[in-house]
Amino acid sequence: QVQLVESGGGLVHTGGSLRLSCAASGRTFSSVAMGWFRQAPGKEQKFVATINTNGVITSYGDFVKGRFTISRDNAENTVYLQMNSLKPEDTAIYYCAARAPPGSYYAASSSPGDYVYWGQGTQVTVSS
Repeated sequence: QVQLVESGGGLVHTGGSLRLSCAASGRTFSSVAMGWFRQAPGKEQKFVATINTNGVITSYGDFVKGRFTISRDNAENTVYLQMNSLKPEDTAIYYCAARAPPGSYYAASSSPGDYVYWGQGTQVTVSS
């Protein structure tokens, strides 16, 4: 069992930055890919970013356009999402997710169905 706890959300103005963190429990963190997703009120869940086990392979949603960076520290069991140049449309609850065996659990993935464990989410609000 893996527990994920997100932090770092908050209220920022347009153009501001936030760094989200996701702390994972368990000894398997370094062997599984991680992802960030978000959901705004009344909208479908959207893929934000993903990273493979060693951090070499990353992928982002089209809307990110170079503004966000996903990274991980396997020694600290933590994955990060650095968000810059934030816009009001980035307002959402951001969720951290972890893959797990079986399957290609080490590979980065943009599909929410590939993730087994989810955090409780952290609210990000960007004011105009």
